[in-house]
Amino acid sequence: MMVLPFFPPDLFDGERDVLLDLIREVGLDPAQRFVLGERTARFEEALAASLGDGSVHVVACGSGTSALGMVLHAIDVTPGAEVVVPAFGCAPLAATVVNLGATPVFADIDPHTMVVDPDDVERSITGRTHAVVAAHMFSVMADMPRLRALAHTTGVRLVEDSAVAQGGVLDGVPAGLWGEAGVFSFVQVKTFGMPGEGGVVVTRDADLAATARMLRNHGQDGRHRFVHHRVGYNSRFDELQAAFQLHRLRTFPERLARRARIAAYYTERFAPLTDRGVRPPPARRDGRCHYVYSLLAERRDDLRAHLAEHGIGAHVYYPAPLPRQPAFAPYAPPGRTWPHAEHASAHTLAIPVYPHLTDAEVEHIADAVVGFTR
Repeated sequence: MMVLPFFPPDLFDGERDVLLDLIREVGLDPAQRFVLGERTARFEEALAASLGDGSVHVVACGSGTSALGMVLHAIDVTPGAEVVVPAFGCAPLAATVVNLGATPVFADIDPHTMVVDPDDVERSITGRTHAVVAAHMFSVMADMPRLRALAHTTGVRLVEDSAVAQGGVLDGVPAGLWGEAGVFSFVQVKTFGMPGEGGVVVTRDADLAATARMLRNHGQDGRHRFVHHRVGYNSRFDELQAAFQLHRLRTFPERLARRARIAAYYTERFAPLTDRGVRPPPARRDGRCHYVYSLLAERRDDLRAHLAEHGIGAHVYYPAPLPRQPAFAPYAPPGRTWPHAEHASAHTLAIPVYPHLTDAEVEHIADAVVGFTR
């Protein structure tokens, strides 16, 4: 039987020799600089250049989570402030707010795209709102034009959690560049994942980038060691990973294109299944990112078991909305509900979409999903 895990164990097998050579190169470098060295600087420059017009600043750091936390810190989210975040998504959306002493305010999502609903964001803004964090989700970028217009009208700060959306483009603007700052994550299963942990802040704001650079390295400015201008963090980027990501940046567009082809095939095969209880993401190309391909299935657990019987791994993102998680329940107002987030948690199921799936494997996955609905 064909076995296709959801998290493939061989993501970097084809580049093992490259990685071993880089370990030797970095380890034997006379500079003996293992974090925030010249490789990190070159990686930041190359990634900024890939995003467009020369005005982009990239700040590499320890993870996508720490990148988001540093952005919120840099825009002065402080105790007592409110930050509107999606009710459905990963824990850092709320945790980074709470860790700064601020209050997450949860907005519901669109029932089909599963990204935050701008109308509910608008209803959630109060006189205490300091910022809105918009998060892209699965295969779909959030409605950034509406959210940016809303931020402009209300005067709140707009942060873009683009951790899962690197390579996505909406209305000609790359993911990460719609708000005052965005973030990417390089954990191994992301579109530009690596064999380790890391992330970046991306922004067109030079002052915000300078602040993030200090925050990632204990508040130092990079020119004077042991002079701490701010209370910062240890969120430094690894030189080995910087060298590896520099190597892989050249082929990133090819991997993105392969993901997009797989997703397009799935959507075409699954479009007729909506009336049979399985709904694919909306079919369009603009504003798409294919980190995860997630279905909405009325019999989600049965579908997952069916796929397992056919050797196909599947994954649930996320089993409970953020305000229903024990860590964030104290920030959920009594009686408040998030019906679309709760529906998504009960019905979403992600299937494999990684780029080294063969055509035959992709067809096998699609056949299994279609077969379940029969």
